[in-house]
Amino acid sequence: MVATIRSSLRERQHLLIRQLANCIQRNWEKYLNLSPYNIPEGLGYVEGNLEGEKLIIENHCYQTTQFRKLHLELAQVGDRLDILHCVMFPRSNYDLPIFGVDLVGSKAGIGAAIVDLSPVQSNHNLPPAYERVLANLPQIEFAQPRELPEWGHIFSEFCLFVRPINRAEEILFLDRVEKFLTLHCQIAIAKSLVSSKFKQAQIRAGQRYYCSQQLRNDKTRRVLEKSLGRTWTDRYMSQMLFDCH
Repeated sequence: MVATIRSSLRERQHLLIRQLANCIQRNWEKYLNLSPYNIPEGLGYVEGNLEGEKLIIENHCYQTTQFRKLHLELAQVGDRLDILHCVMFPRSNYDLPIFGVDLVGSKAGIGAAIVDLSPVQSNHNLPPAYERVLANLPQIEFAQPRELPEWGHIFSEFCLFVRPINRAEEILFLDRVEKFLTLHCQIAIAKSLVSSKFKQAQIRAGQRYYCSQQLRNDKTRRVLEKSLGRTWTDRYMSQMLFDCH
């Protein structure tokens, strides 16, 4: 078991981001046997300057038997923007979807909140064990649902993308994320290994496609390029955020 890394940045971020980061770490430690993950040099903790305000990025990464990389990124731009980004990349010998969650917040509240268990199979279906549970979760109505980007076809039918308008909706979103995450961890630790080399190749291809579409996120790229330059941003996005080759 890896000792919990307490983030000093986390304590200065939006309440929902703090709660979600703690929820993610708590579930990882409860269900998974965490080992250190080797973060590429210079990409673990980063500082920059964006339009006169300090940019801070903290990355916390682990690996397990089932997951080649568990990545939790926390970022802050001055006192105007707080970000949480998390992705769990399964190993290719485990037939598992990709869990991902992102929050973008400011003093005005959370502007974007998205969570999904994204399928990587060519038929774009989640494994039946996920479908059964997710289909039976209670429907939640948010006042301001958001539209997925044009590359959002990588997400499942259960993807939740909203702008929470108040504390009650933030709690609803947090609860739904924890249900997704708990289900994912429980299925992962009970899952049998995939022995077929052909099936493993399909899983790798699905993950590569997922990453290739995520790399089309121009909003993330623009923020990083303004602060840290294009070369660094290309390396960070391809080696840290979506390193699937």
